[in-house]
Amino acid sequence: MNIADLRKSYEKAELSEDASDANPLKQFERWLNEAIQAEVPEPNAMTLATVASNLRPSTRVVLIKGYDERGIVWYTNYDSRKGHELAGNPFAALQFHWVELERVVRIEGRVEKISNEDSDAYFHSRPLDSRIGAWASPQSQVIEGRTVLVTNAAKYAAQFMLNPPRPPHWGGYRLVPDEWQFWQGRKSRLHDRLRYRLNEGEWLRERLAP
Repeated sequence: MNIADLRKSYEKAELSEDASDANPLKQFERWLNEAIQAEVPEPNAMTLATVASNLRPSTRVVLIKGYDERGIVWYTNYDSRKGHELAGNPFAALQFHWVELERVVRIEGRVEKISNEDSDAYFHSRPLDSRIGAWASPQSQVIEGRTVLVTNAAKYAAQFMLNPPRPPHWGGYRLVPDEWQFWQGRKSRLHDRLRYRLNEGEWLRERLAP
């Protein structure tokens, strides 16, 4: 099989200006709910792209944990690579790819930390193993082997028992969108692609060539 010969015809749906919502957040909510209802694998998974001070981009998959008119929220280790990159350059991009529905959503904007109170509330809603894991993993740092993680987990489990506090290096981020793109695969590579961008405080919806 020649990888260059791999092709798929996208024919499941369409995205028109008349059928899409004028508010990108509502359009996103509609598509997210449809992805959940369709039982696509991990519909809450999104790729997060950041750029370091040396202008090298990096991506990783994180999970959306909330959204509203203020933006898109996820949680992570502030001392991770993405945390350091966001500290130096607070602009990022997110992408959802729902393969089974032949849909992509792209979101760009400025990133801010959420409040300590909101981070605390979410942290304490997590399973105990996940809370211990937030302490045990020095995310993005070089470690000698998996034994380091197992040893750290045992240490913090013994220290905190059933009530580990939120680590000071762990919490939530919110991306505040200034641009959204919605892509629906179509036949003959003539895909539907709608962009929403802020224009004097209002969302301007426009069609882009695929």
